[in-house]
Amino acid sequence: MIVCGDDGLARRLADELHELYGERVVLVMPSTATVESRRAWFAARRGDPSLRVVEAAEPREDVLADAGIAEASALALAYEDDEANIRAALAARRANPGLRLVIRLYNRRLGEQLADLLDQAGAAADGGRDAEPEAAGSLTTVLSDIATAAPALAATAVAGTSRAIVAGGVLLRAVERGAPTEGGAAQPPLATLALLSTGTTGAGMPYRGGDSPELLPDEAAVAGAAERGRVVLEQVASAGEGTARRGTGRGAPLAALFSRQVRWSFAGVIVAVVALACATWGLTGTTPQGALYLVLLDLFAIDDPAIGSTLSRQLLQLLAGFAGLLLLPLVTAAVLEVFGTYRTASSLRRPSRGVSGHVVLLGLGKVGSRVLRELRALDIPVVCVEADPNARGIPVARRLRVPTVIGDVTQEGVLEGAGIERAAALLALTSKDTTNLEAVLNARSLAPNLRVALRLYDDDFATAVYRTMRTAYPAALTRSRSVSALAAPAFAVAMLGRQIVGAIPVERGVLLIATLEVEGHPQLEGRTVDDVFTPGAYRVVAVERPAERRGPGAPVPPGDYVLAAGDRAVVAVTQRGLAELVGRRAAAR
Repeated sequence: MIVCGDDGLARRLADELHELYGERVVLVMPSTATVESRRAWFAARRGDPSLRVVEAAEPREDVLADAGIAEASALALAYEDDEANIRAALAARRANPGLRLVIRLYNRRLGEQLADLLDQAGAAADGGRDAEPEAAGSLTTVLSDIATAAPALAATAVAGTSRAIVAGGVLLRAVERGAPTEGGAAQPPLATLALLSTGTTGAGMPYRGGDSPELLPDEAAVAGAAERGRVVLEQVASAGEGTARRGTGRGAPLAALFSRQVRWSFAGVIVAVVALACATWGLTGTTPQGALYLVLLDLFAIDDPAIGSTLSRQLLQLLAGFAGLLLLPLVTAAVLEVFGTYRTASSLRRPSRGVSGHVVLLGLGKVGSRVLRELRALDIPVVCVEADPNARGIPVARRLRVPTVIGDVTQEGVLEGAGIERAAALLALTSKDTTNLEAVLNARSLAPNLRVALRLYDDDFATAVYRTMRTAYPAALTRSRSVSALAAPAFAVAMLGRQIVGAIPVERGVLLIATLEVEGHPQLEGRTVDDVFTPGAYRVVAVERPAERRGPGAPVPPGDYVLAAGDRAVVAVTQRGLAELVGRRAAAR
């Protein structure tokens, strides 16, 4: 397999393929002598016969030939420059029509068109390989590292971990737990995904078992491993529950048009009119309708002076006229607010003073804008902070009506304006490591127990920051994330040609997450969830059901739930189990 790239994603991808999957890898990258991180990475792997490095500034045809493109099974093009990836993909397809291509592109629409073009070119050059397109499958996969990492970053803010699964609008997370205590967990997990090789014995002594974890154990194995730690699946209550529904009742349009002060002022005038009408009715002996009519005449200064009337009637007319004077500026203010509301409908909202339980998102660049979409798709309340009013994600925040603070996050008062003291989590996703770190430190001083996740490029720096923050704030959750680390597993499984949507690292192993259509699948359709479960191979952890079949407890079904056409099964699967699932599906076709 060949990996081409010029940043941390390429190096992480090469490590993922080589160390986790045991593949022979050729890495094409710029000179290792120019950048310290590249030099250190190369020095640590020098002499490994199954990992070769070819130094080249660009993936030219002669460079690809030197890397062995003619015999390669897969090629990943992970340069930051989209144009460089496209040129190399065209050259690689000419050199090896049957090569599996994984291309890094930010532009989704261009990526879909390019994948179709390269597949057609490969099929034509390969002598009509498109005779059975479904069985052959696509040989070109276009991925965006940012789009791949965004769900994990959003999950870190909501669930405290990037090992999360989104199914049917519900967030599930895989978390490590110690050996179960005598009292048991307050809430039992949905499933045990793995038994770790380490744990704690009943006497409180450290336990170390085999050299590798046990993936997808059955109930008997779980019951017999009381001393072992485990990775379990839990459902996360959405942070947006109960928040997103505020203001969705009948009063929502009025609240959107008029401020609270104007609404209370109108209420006061109405109370005054009713009181004056009641007084007129009681003092003048007229009918209730007539009393209200007289008050409204006086209120709107219609010429009907109460000359020759009783003193009480004249006083009521004066009071009604005074109320009319108060009503005039109030109506003017209301009209101005309505026009202002429509004028600013396309402008950025400001966070309200009472906002709480939200996620503060710092940075609306490529990464931040994608993460913002993910958070809003999960119905999570968000307040954004961005220094550049022309940033890429500003139109996204405007379209989604997300409150946004324009300002430098390192300046005093900016985080406070975003309600950081009442926030549930902070995501620092700007393009500068020092800015992210300074923002997190400032937030920690204001909210010591705040859950934070920061984007850091340098791995050594990220490790040092994580350890220091964990020591300084032991009660708070701190996570450091890089886009390349989160995206590398998806690129790796795409190179292996597998139907994978995520990966859950378990010690030195990996548990893959696949989404499969139930219809026509011999291992899924017509079988119950319990029947599908094969220990050590695959297990259905969630089901995305059609709307007409969605019931309570979706998307996590009971063991006796029968998988049917129209369902999509979210399956936790080992590498052995994946080959079996995909192989039987292809045979059925």
